[in-house]
Amino acid sequence: MNSGNSDKDIDERVNEEKRNTDKYEVKLRNAQNKLDESTKRQNDIGVPPDGLDKYKDIPIKQLQRDLDRALIELKKYAHVNKKALDQFLQFSDERDKLINRKAEIDEAHRHIVDLIESLDNKRFETIQFTFKQVSLYFTEVFKRLVPEGTAHLVIKTGDNEDYDSEQVSSQSSSQQMSVDDFTGVGIKVSFNGRTNEMRDMQQLSGGQKSLVALALIFAIQKCDPAPFYLFDEIDQALDPQYRNAVAELINELSQKAQFIITTFGPDLLKYGDKFYGITYRNKVSQIRSVTRDEALEFVEDNEGQNQVAQATTTTTQSSSDI
Repeated sequence: MNSGNSDKDIDERVNEEKRNTDKYEVKLRNAQNKLDESTKRQNDIGVPPDGLDKYKDIPIKQLQRDLDRALIELKKYAHVNKKALDQFLQFSDERDKLINRKAEIDEAHRHIVDLIESLDNKRFETIQFTFKQVSLYFTEVFKRLVPEGTAHLVIKTGDNEDYDSEQVSSQSSSQQMSVDDFTGVGIKVSFNGRTNEMRDMQQLSGGQKSLVALALIFAIQKCDPAPFYLFDEIDQALDPQYRNAVAELINELSQKAQFIITTFGPDLLKYGDKFYGITYRNKVSQIRSVTRDEALEFVEDNEGQNQVAQATTTTTQSSSDI
């Protein structure tokens, strides 16, 4: 009987130890879970392992006091922009885009500057070429009209300097002059051939101005011919010694262009192909075809010339179509 009670006691003790073991296993699992959770929180916070080693021997109360002080210090920064990082990243992205955009604009600007420079060079070359050609023909035509004279064109600049075609070419080669420096074109002439007596247009008489103007027109015509020209009494202000030279030159140029001219002088009539007489009476203009002899007879009639000067309403004008 005692033996039976002893076995029963042993079984109860075994069962009790088993229950205690189960409890310890539950506690162990709970402790392990807490450890895992703490480890996870540690990883989320980002606390370095050496930081734990630094504070693991410090009492909890001391750590709590340190934490309270740290929280008080953090309250000083409560108004800090919490979106600063996001804004910084956003602004950094915008900055990169603007830098790229600026690079594109700089590249486009460089191309535009190169294009403007190229166009300016072409414009300068065109002006230089045209001026040189017109200047050459102007000198030739003037020499044809005034054998004992000389004339040339000059380009005026902002510094009140005058440059002929050769000087403009030399300035171009050294790139010391641009189109923006040009302010106009001037004319230098001498009717006696003396280069030290070259005069500007404003220093010439009315007849000389007319002759120079015609020489310039004919020079331009040689560079860029027009199909026809209409001249109204261009010989009226000309000095008599130059009228025949002008008529001969017009006759030569009429091989490639048509000239319609009104005149009261006989010089231009000598080379005309077709003649018209125009009358104005009783407020009515009439035009009729006339012969060369009829036209010459009218312009050589001194009385007719006086009538023209006094009253154009009663005169007949001669028009030569060359």
